[in-house]
Amino acid sequence: MSELLQYAVEQAKALNGTFYKISEIRDGKIETVTLNPTNACQNSYSVAKAFTTTAIGMLWDDGLISTDERIVDIFADELPEGMDPAWQEMTVHHLLTHTCGFPVGYLDIDAIDSTTFGADYLAYLFKTKLDFIPGQGNAYSDAAFYLLSRVVSKKTGEKLDDYLWPRLFYPLGFREVAWSACPYGYPMGATGLYIYTEDMAKLGDLYLHGGEYKGQRILSEAWVETVKSRGYEFHNLKSGKAYGKGGAFGQMLMFMPEKNASLAWHSFDGGDLLGKILKVL
Repeated sequence: MSELLQYAVEQAKALNGTFYKISEIRDGKIETVTLNPTNACQNSYSVAKAFTTTAIGMLWDDGLISTDERIVDIFADELPEGMDPAWQEMTVHHLLTHTCGFPVGYLDIDAIDSTTFGADYLAYLFKTKLDFIPGQGNAYSDAAFYLLSRVVSKKTGEKLDDYLWPRLFYPLGFREVAWSACPYGYPMGATGLYIYTEDMAKLGDLYLHGGEYKGQRILSEAWVETVKSRGYEFHNLKSGKAYGKGGAFGQMLMFMPEKNASLAWHSFDGGDLLGKILKVL
């Protein structure tokens, strides 16, 4: 066990919360410590957004999408009459950075009864009056990443999870994967991704190595650098020493270039383990 993983485990045990598993990939080797036995797959909550970002990157690598592309152009044949004119300004980049204008917490199935939105979530979104003109504000919203899930389907004809299975999940050796979906069967994109902790760590390892996993090119290095420089869900946590994405109730995925390591954990109200780790990097 590395010093960092041992430290993470010790700190997790000392915190007043429930940690299930902590996984580290260092120099290509995976090690997982189980602190509290539980079901194999856990909800990664907003860490799911990093996977949706990766799908957008694959489209970008294939020349199928631009981050400057307007949402109204992508869905030109599905737009209702009477839309808020501010929608004309919304781009893929605005969705990836939560600067698109949706209200805070919009379409958050973790906090709001999902039947609130009706059966057609896309139609529900298109009827939304935006809180601000895209690019002129910031509001964290699950709606942005559900819409990105639908963008993937619009561009490929496949649902987000089906698109990622042969391109990401299988090449990285994922086992069980389940993704909460809307009534029409489209994955939420923002949350509800149930995976193994060690499999979650593999996405961090992919970004750590510039888009390669065990020597296999999955993403372009250009997209990885774009994600890091623009903060597309993987945020710079400590002066380039760590990049990470967290989720509700204490989920975390991070990668640390200087340590050549990726670290992930699933928990429930686990306290500030991330803060303790950043102090020792």
